[in-house]
Amino acid sequence: MGTTESKTGCGQDAAGATQAMDCSTGDLMGHGAPSWIELGTSDVEAAKQFYGTLFGWTTEECNGAGMPYHTLAVKGQPRGGMFKISQECQPGMAPHWGVYIAVNDIDATAKQAEALGGKLIMPPTDIPTIGRFAVIQDPQGAIISAITYLKK
Repeated sequence: MGTTESKTGCGQDAAGATQAMDCSTGDLMGHGAPSWIELGTSDVEAAKQFYGTLFGWTTEECNGAGMPYHTLAVKGQPRGGMFKISQECQPGMAPHWGVYIAVNDIDATAKQAEALGGKLIMPPTDIPTIGRFAVIQDPQGAIISAITYLKK
């Protein structure tokens, strides 16, 4: 049996196991397009209530990223996610929003960013069932993430 996709992008297989969302298709997946927003927060439940009330977003827990993760959906379409910041792994990290830009080749994009004077905060890294991403700091210090989604 295959996977059934829910409205928020997490699905369950026939045995009920949670599967990751499919971000590899859609109008906003072309090279250079903003494709995903993500909140790192100290309190996931409070953030879910705040943004759900403020913007009408719905959430669904989705552990396909190898950690507790919650997808954010707008009108039933997955548009982002949120996770709890681990102070053990990221001491002193403040809650923050990030954006992922879709790229055709994350490894080439990472090399190009460095050649242009940027810095890799996190080198290209695999996200199982999703794709491969890197966190880039531009020469002025701003941070952004780039991602190449797996082709389905």
